[in-house]
Amino acid sequence: MTATKLKPAELVDRARALTAGIAARARGAELARKPHDDSIRELAEAGIFALLVPRALGGHEFDLDTHAAIVHLVSSACMSTGWVAAFYIGHNWMMTKFPERAQREVFAARPYAQIPIQPSPGVSIKPVAGGYEISGRSAFSSGIMHADWVMIAKASGDDARAFIVPVADVTVEDTWNMSGMAATGSNDVIVDGLFVPEHRSLSAADLFNSTASIHDNPLYRIPLLPFIYCEVLGVYCGGLAGATAAYDDYVHSKVMTWGGEPIAGKQASHVNLGAAHARSLAMNALLDRHVADTRAIARAGGFTVPTRVELKLRAGYIADQCREGVNDLMARVGTRTFALDAPLQRYFRDMNTICSHAFLDWEVAREQYGRQRLGLEPNHPLL
Repeated sequence: MTATKLKPAELVDRARALTAGIAARARGAELARKPHDDSIRELAEAGIFALLVPRALGGHEFDLDTHAAIVHLVSSACMSTGWVAAFYIGHNWMMTKFPERAQREVFAARPYAQIPIQPSPGVSIKPVAGGYEISGRSAFSSGIMHADWVMIAKASGDDARAFIVPVADVTVEDTWNMSGMAATGSNDVIVDGLFVPEHRSLSAADLFNSTASIHDNPLYRIPLLPFIYCEVLGVYCGGLAGATAAYDDYVHSKVMTWGGEPIAGKQASHVNLGAAHARSLAMNALLDRHVADTRAIARAGGFTVPTRVELKLRAGYIADQCREGVNDLMARVGTRTFALDAPLQRYFRDMNTICSHAFLDWEVAREQYGRQRLGLEPNHPLL
């Protein structure tokens, strides 16, 4: 099965057409603690998840700029849905790191798969004839509620390795009870003595650092973490854009309880609204530049350690600024905006939750760049 031939802008337009429905379902998805079935179905039917799949395997083989634009749009409507969509798109890219036989198996039925992954140090790996037996638990498996395949990875240790398995081979335990990103349904995945053939695995070192690929496009020669920054930053910037729009609506409609005066007439509201939009526009510009620079580095083949440290710094800064932006908005609204059905407070909870993610840790990013400036080697594995 091959994805419909489209131009990148046409796929972006398809995503844009879905945002109103995704936004309308956001609160229901949060209550259900998983992405809404209709939202995932619509994104799949629109061809969104095949965005980064190589044409040789039936996908669109578009680039990171299209990915970021679509994730931004979806996340502006619902950050949880955007997070899962970003992973479904991006984890298909990760499949291109696996042996060709595994790639063809995963994309045999359709030109995309819906794949969660969460590396876990608690996975045990036993080499056996023809492959491996794996056991353990992976928490935070975003996308598991609509998955058809699952990546299970042990990211540290001498035997660190990643595996791709059908979702029917794993057990899903309902553990996802979170105040933020509640609608991702990021439950635990459990395997117990599961056999995985050799060709459905690769070393964690190759998953994280390999720049080799059977595909000619430089897109598939990016190391994992520089790719992940581009994969997820659209969620942060899109979330800030959605929160800014919600604040804009608030300023337009809010009437002071005491005095009955519309806040739209206050100078402070004008200043705050202008500042909110300025930050959102600035983060969008930084996202575009980050993606463009990552693509240029991929074409030049220059993912040196200093380059990777700088990309981490820039990604961490964007994420932190998005968090500060949403937090500033929440500091300037009335009590009713903290109601659970108010969109702005959902962006507030969601943004603060994903800003705790280890891959975009702002303190780590600053420390590693500071060490580099002082001629010291990195002392953190997530580069």
